[in-house]
Amino acid sequence: MVRAIVGANWGDEGKGKITDMMADQSDIVVRFQGGANAGHTIINDYGRFSLHLLPSGVFHQNIVNIIGTGVALDLKKLFHELDDLTAQGVPMPKILVSDRAQVLMPYHILFDVMEEQRLGAKSFGSTKSGIAPFYSDKYLKIGIQVCELFEDEDLMERLTAICEVKNQSLRDIYHSDQLLDPKAIFDEVTSYRERLKPLVADTAQYLHQAIRDGKNILLEGQLGTLKDTDHGIYPFVTSSSPLAGFGAVGAGVPPYEIKEVVTVTKAYSSAVGAGAFVSEIFGEEAEELRKRGGDKGEYGATTGRPRRVGWFDCVATKYGCLLQGATSVVMTNIDALGYLDKIPVCTGYEVDGEIITNFPCTPKLNRAKPVLTVLDGWKQDVRGIQNYKDLPENCRKYIEFLEEQIGFPITMVSNGPKRSEIIVR
Repeated sequence: MVRAIVGANWGDEGKGKITDMMADQSDIVVRFQGGANAGHTIINDYGRFSLHLLPSGVFHQNIVNIIGTGVALDLKKLFHELDDLTAQGVPMPKILVSDRAQVLMPYHILFDVMEEQRLGAKSFGSTKSGIAPFYSDKYLKIGIQVCELFEDEDLMERLTAICEVKNQSLRDIYHSDQLLDPKAIFDEVTSYRERLKPLVADTAQYLHQAIRDGKNILLEGQLGTLKDTDHGIYPFVTSSSPLAGFGAVGAGVPPYEIKEVVTVTKAYSSAVGAGAFVSEIFGEEAEELRKRGGDKGEYGATTGRPRRVGWFDCVATKYGCLLQGATSVVMTNIDALGYLDKIPVCTGYEVDGEIITNFPCTPKLNRAKPVLTVLDGWKQDVRGIQNYKDLPENCRKYIEFLEEQIGFPITMVSNGPKRSEIIVR
């Protein structure tokens, strides 16, 4: 069976812990999109880890971890991450890299940094990891696939042509004297070939055979619905699709094989980067929630930037689950709210004097104001509770109210950062 685990919101929903837990029931874990611009935090017997490119099955020796075609593969960061993992006592995981995955090149990072500087106050809040330039090149058909790294003459010819165009942009748009040397880039990217070659495989064929063999496959997405290029808060989105439906493309499996879509949301809202965030809160109120949230506060696993925080947004989460095709929902970080006497929930948006409950397109979203319903808090630490019925009554009422509002079943509730701190309803 193929299952997907994805985010309902802006990313940062706590998918890493859930993916790590679900990996126990999987033979193969596939990272199907995104790059090293976001991370999954996992706490297990080996310690605390922030994974960026590696699939979350790397802590399990019986699991094959696949980097699919939809991933922006930064080879330097991939091997750095692997070395960090093994240095902390994790056995070398089983990894396969799609021969059709594309390589994030050094100039992608350079152009990402320069474009954010050029935009100034109107920047998109990029992590400067090269993601937008990478996907731009992919769809301009000037990207470099993994398989091309082993074809010296063709690779050098392509890099020479690419650098000619890139250098024109560096001179004319960014007024930079920092021009690209195709030979230096060739030497840098081919320096990883020896380590990379044993990992490279036709992963689509591998996965199709695994399906025929009855293997359990877990598709792992980065970020969440509202960062999707087509359906998110455009233009403040990522440059790939974090939707479960894209998992079929980014992994190379038939879409009808995806039988379950586990969609993760937080018990409140958080986001990194610019763009509309209707339920956002500010000042001391936000700082208190930020300090108590996550496993070490609400700070980006990749960037370290303080996350924007707000109350649970039923409108955005319902939309996120709808687009993902959620078959079940996992709610994380319920333990973070135990300090509150009253807990506001965003149950609608006011746009131009009208109350709406369906997530609107960007121009209307930018004018939206939150319609809040205030629920009673439970004023209790719920960490360590194993059974749903043992949660405080107001905590259960909160969960059940959110479930009713979003219209999708909340089947698991996370009440702490550790793998064991999960309640199955």
